[in-house]
Amino acid sequence: MYAQLKEIIISAIVRGDLKPGDQLPSQRVLCEQHEMSHMTVRRALDELMNEGAIYAIPGKGIYVSAHKEYLESGPLVGFTEDMARRGMIASSHVLEAEIIGASTVLAKVLAVAVGAPLVYLRRLRLANGEPMALQTTYLPHALCPGLLDHDLARVSLFAVLRQVYGLHLTHGATTVEATLADEEDVELFGVTLPAALLVTEQITYLDTGVAIEFVRTTYRGDRYRMRLQ
Repeated sequence: MYAQLKEIIISAIVRGDLKPGDQLPSQRVLCEQHEMSHMTVRRALDELMNEGAIYAIPGKGIYVSAHKEYLESGPLVGFTEDMARRGMIASSHVLEAEIIGASTVLAKVLAVAVGAPLVYLRRLRLANGEPMALQTTYLPHALCPGLLDHDLARVSLFAVLRQVYGLHLTHGATTVEATLADEEDVELFGVTLPAALLVTEQITYLDTGVAIEFVRTTYRGDRYRMRLQ
């Protein structure tokens, strides 16, 4: 019986009868409408929540989740290009941008000397004005001197590296993990605790084998899902 209710709700979402942000009827109403027990309705809703189709706001109700975007098409596709492919307009809020000395960990990751100058860039990435991801990026300053003179709130970092500095990005290594949002994430993304986040860490390499970038990206779990090829 619970599978039948799941199918009814999913079909309504697919048809557009239920749109992202719409509130579902209460459990009591669903029980009455479909002549199902509270336990049956609860199981159907729990599974839909686990699958990301709906979400609950304590004290308010259950709502239809927004459509989830797949993560970037590959390690050499930046956020700006990725959003353009989806027909969305990317923009950024630059939260921090400065030159720092490489820590022991970053020096090892980027294969530079400890204390070597790195470009440090922290940006909130948006699509059609909606916060989607938080990116913290480190690049060897010697490979892209003057990078912070560019308007990185408006232009693609990868495009600047390729077009201005003539760098040839060829491959990258990415790791993925899940985590929970903290208070800063709530403020930046506008999500409600507890909220799941998807975190990737990527090292991007040039055709010379030299690392050009280490970036840690935190994606909203309610707007992204992972597709591996």
